[in-house]
Amino acid sequence: MSDIRKVVLAYSGGLDTSVILKWLRETYGCEVVTFTADLGQGEELEPARKKAEMFGVREIYIEDLRETFVRDYVFPMFRANALYEGVYLLGTSIARPLIAKRQIEIAAETGADAVAHGATGKGNDQVRFELSYYALNPDIHVISPWREWDLTSRTRLIDFAEKHQIPIAKDKRGEAPFSVDANLLHISAEGKVLEDPWEAPEEFVYSRSVSPEAAPDKPTVVEIGFERGDAVSVDGERLSPAALLTRLNELGGANGIGRLDLVENRFVGMKSRGVYETPGGTVLLQAHRAMESITLDRGAAHLKDEIMPRYAELIYNGFWFSPEREMLQALIDKSQEKVEGSVRLKLYKGNVIVEGRRSPNSLYSLEHVTFEEDAVYDQRDAAGFIKLNALRLRLLNRQQGG
Repeated sequence: MSDIRKVVLAYSGGLDTSVILKWLRETYGCEVVTFTADLGQGEELEPARKKAEMFGVREIYIEDLRETFVRDYVFPMFRANALYEGVYLLGTSIARPLIAKRQIEIAAETGADAVAHGATGKGNDQVRFELSYYALNPDIHVISPWREWDLTSRTRLIDFAEKHQIPIAKDKRGEAPFSVDANLLHISAEGKVLEDPWEAPEEFVYSRSVSPEAAPDKPTVVEIGFERGDAVSVDGERLSPAALLTRLNELGGANGIGRLDLVENRFVGMKSRGVYETPGGTVLLQAHRAMESITLDRGAAHLKDEIMPRYAELIYNGFWFSPEREMLQALIDKSQEKVEGSVRLKLYKGNVIVEGRRSPNSLYSLEHVTFEEDAVYDQRDAAGFIKLNALRLRLLNRQQGG
């Protein structure tokens, strides 16, 4: 432990990471550099700076990474239409590699020889952080306090805080109702009142969306423009990646869109129940699939759907910086070169309804699909097509005796 001189801590300013800051100094006798990332969690970050200053931290990093987060992490993931276990839009998973990357960069800038995080030993985030750390710096020393210390309960954590005069938010003195993680893509709630998967979450769990029942009785119509697979405009207004996702969050949340109550399989082996809100992401997913429906060749579209579960699982499990994820990303990005145009959607009481789509690269041919008379398709050609596809089935039937 005496070998550790300086640690870069992923620091939120909350109770857990404030305790970790003090514990690192006591246990390792090291200097601590704090890093707080603004990923659009919707919280004022200056209190984190003030608290770090109060603790005597000399090197404090607070950075607005919202544009980087959406442009370089969220949008590439949405090009793949990535859903973990068919429904989860990976809001927490996709944020961890960016935080880890900046920690490793700050460690190099400040001469730190270790990094630390506040993830518990039961969850996925410890894996996501640490796989990213090691992928970017194989020799970095990683400190995971929750796997090392004896502060094994909320009571012990609070006792430690009081002993060392660490400020405790009032709601931390009682049993917190649930644990929350937030960024520009989503907000999640887990634990405590949500641990029984039979009990429905109370309305107070949700903070980014109204309930579908309380949503307006009049639908909202929105048009989203795409270039090379990425959304670039809303209702004709060109927006930066972060601004666009913020706008879709507002529109989706106001219409009760993006709620998910999920029991998922964690990478570490256990099942957990989480309640997620991803209003803008839910709208964006439907829009992107609609855009692909007229611009992607059938073979390309079906291949994308086949590899998507593998791609989503790599992100969920923390392998963003793995060669296989990068290989799949190259394939996905190649497929998006002609995904350009506009999609019109109707948002209504929790539903995202596609109303129209158009593209200069559209593969949709009215001449071929019309029910009226045409001069481009000879329906008699289908007979040979069907017979050739049926040949193996006929042979099989005859071999098996009918």
